[in-house]
Amino acid sequence: MFRIYVYVLDTLADWEPGYVISELNSGRFFKKGEQGLSLKTVSYSEESISTMGGMTIVPNCLIDDIVVSETSILLLPGADTWNDSKHGAIIEKASEFLSLGATVCAICGATVALANYGLLDKRPHTSNGPGFLEMVSPVYKGQKFYVDKPSVADNNLITASSTGALLWAKQIIEHLAVFQSNTLESWYNYFSTGNPKHFFALMQTLEPGNEN
Repeated sequence: MFRIYVYVLDTLADWEPGYVISELNSGRFFKKGEQGLSLKTVSYSEESISTMGGMTIVPNCLIDDIVVSETSILLLPGADTWNDSKHGAIIEKASEFLSLGATVCAICGATVALANYGLLDKRPHTSNGPGFLEMVSPVYKGQKFYVDKPSVADNNLITASSTGALLWAKQIIEHLAVFQSNTLESWYNYFSTGNPKHFFALMQTLEPGNEN
């Protein structure tokens, strides 16, 4: 069973993890017979956090409670508070994830935290535009691995810009292989274009007996 951990911190950008956590938690478009998963919010303390949108989130568990295995996934949303040293522990945990073959997914400001720890120096990745990481991370040395796209998947590392939330979600879902491929494609096409034909195509992929 996949264990999904969503790191929560003050000023968390509400919209960035929205697509992916909604689909992973609800399982509404999962393959028939796909096993469930565990999705928990995690933080450095038991205190509630306040998102950028003013929502209050009480974490389900602490960093020390995280179980690291190849079926563990760590989601790191963007926020304006990543430069606070108290978040160093989760970036150390992210390093452990990557070393052990577990998956780390970081978007927007969280990519800066990874860059500051040297985790983007030798792997394809993206962030908020060419030159951004050099500007905000003096120790960043991954320029030749930077890919100027909204979201970039490199095996168990998936990074995205502040505008890449939808593609980031698609790549994470694809990595987990919990959707049929035609379901995922129709889902992405619908939410990226708003064209109702893709909604009906999505619904058709869910009909009994419609398999890849």
